[in-house]
Amino acid sequence: MVEGGPIDVLTGDWLAELTMLILAGNRLKGRPGYARTFLTQMEQVLGTCLDRGIKIVSNAGGLDPAGCARAVAELADRLGLDARVAHVTGDDLTGRDLDALGALVNLDTGERLDATPLTANAYLGGRPVAAALELGADVVVTGRVTDAALVTGPGMWRYGWGPGDLDALAGSVVAGHVIECGCQATGGNYAFFTEVPGIAHCGFPIAELHADGSSVITKHPGTGGRVSVGTVTAQLLYEIGSPRYLGPDVVARFDTIHLKPDGEDRVRVSGVRGEPPPGTLKVALNHLGGYRNTMTLVLTGLEIEAKARLALDAVFARVPRESFDEVHVELTPVAAPDGPGALALLRVTVMDADQRKAGRAFSSAVVETGLASFPGFYALTPPGEASAYGVYWPGAVPAGAVRAEVWFGDRRAWQDSPAGRPSGEAHGPSGDGTEGTVSGTPDDAAGDLAVGGPAPGGEGGGPVREVPLGTVAGARSGDKGGNANLGVWVRTDAEYAWLEGFLTADRLRSLLPALASFGIDRYRLPNLRALNFVVHGLLGRGVAASPRMDAQAKALGEELRAAVVRIPITVGQASAGLARSSHDQNGHTSHLG
Repeated sequence: MVEGGPIDVLTGDWLAELTMLILAGNRLKGRPGYARTFLTQMEQVLGTCLDRGIKIVSNAGGLDPAGCARAVAELADRLGLDARVAHVTGDDLTGRDLDALGALVNLDTGERLDATPLTANAYLGGRPVAAALELGADVVVTGRVTDAALVTGPGMWRYGWGPGDLDALAGSVVAGHVIECGCQATGGNYAFFTEVPGIAHCGFPIAELHADGSSVITKHPGTGGRVSVGTVTAQLLYEIGSPRYLGPDVVARFDTIHLKPDGEDRVRVSGVRGEPPPGTLKVALNHLGGYRNTMTLVLTGLEIEAKARLALDAVFARVPRESFDEVHVELTPVAAPDGPGALALLRVTVMDADQRKAGRAFSSAVVETGLASFPGFYALTPPGEASAYGVYWPGAVPAGAVRAEVWFGDRRAWQDSPAGRPSGEAHGPSGDGTEGTVSGTPDDAAGDLAVGGPAPGGEGGGPVREVPLGTVAGARSGDKGGNANLGVWVRTDAEYAWLEGFLTADRLRSLLPALASFGIDRYRLPNLRALNFVVHGLLGRGVAASPRMDAQAKALGEELRAAVVRIPITVGQASAGLARSSHDQNGHTSHLG
């Protein structure tokens, strides 16, 4: 990013829900509570950034932004560099009366936390980042801010946006959401990956941010990957919920986004509308949940399901199933369902407050069945001890209860004022992972068809073809705390008209039977020719506690795309790639990567 072409701000997003728990574990072991790999990268590029006037903004501070900033300053001194390093605090709420603040109520389930949190961090916005840059910082290190704040903050600094510039702020949130996951915007993890050249050497995305909040997403020339309407759409659908995308600076309306090609590897993002932010800030809490252990058995050949039943009977005859707090079983076919090539994985996870019970008492019992179980018995791992797991808990506090501060070393240079902060709607019950909380009305009743009924487009004698849904649709999925999100998009208006009528919440359950017992909300995003689904509770207590093999629901979209459906012949495949057009850049832009 630094040497491949001109940029103004280098951003780095280190934090996810799981990362905060990992950093808490590091801190308990006497290690730093920040991302140490950030220092490795700073040693490589800090001098070049200072020479070229490139600002650096990163949330690598994690649980200890002050310690991370000190480490960066010491690195600069060691390299003989003069760098002004600022850090942002105020997000860490440990030591506060979280119950009185209302933070212990789970946004997704309404439950009240009765455990002691290891971490409690409010999601700050871009304002303190902007303040640090205005005060002359070369490097800004934050703790828990929204991912988009790494772009919204520099936008505020460069263009002077105030709280009332809602559309511009919303546009910057969208730009930040696009580039926050690196190569996912330039062809990485892309459904139509065969259309993307050079993925192994993928270039990272750049947001050319304009004063009105519109942007152009691009990458440096000569790098692998591709920036297209499709790759940008895929990332926009990643880890979202309702089209009303709530954050501390603004509510960005994802149903107002317009995308269009703007030249080779360039996509223009415009038209984003913003609304005032809610009166609360989301808080990410983590606490220890207990201990768990997993054993995976390989089943081959004939009668796979009967072998799985025998394996479970044999194990739980030695360690009673009801003796554990939780037991999770997954039987995953890997090859042909029957015959000589048949192969499946039987994954058994136990969870318990007692480390000994979940440890070798379980895993050794599994191995001990090896001579008295199904034919062809073998396991993928030897017996082992249980490991501790954490639980992610989303809460919310009044925005006025959190005051961000900017520090240069030991000197406090700026403090946020709660005056004038919004006091409107609170965060709703649907959690939105890294970027805040979403609210809105799902449309899952609209256009629903009875499960097992005729596929739309097949009625009336119209010709259809039976093909995988992925023939016409792309998908991207991910984790939203204990929920999963699944975004599905197509590339033509005709395909979207069919998809909107066909892929209802009930249809999704019929195509993916594993979702049958979960609540599902569906949201329309017609500007993106997309639908977004939120599957409530699929991931249990979040990635750190989820016993699922796919603990973050990353593969859910590809599972859906493999499902065979009846598609009208009149709904043709979109042509690969996008029309190319020349680009004439007008106005002032800020380049963030």
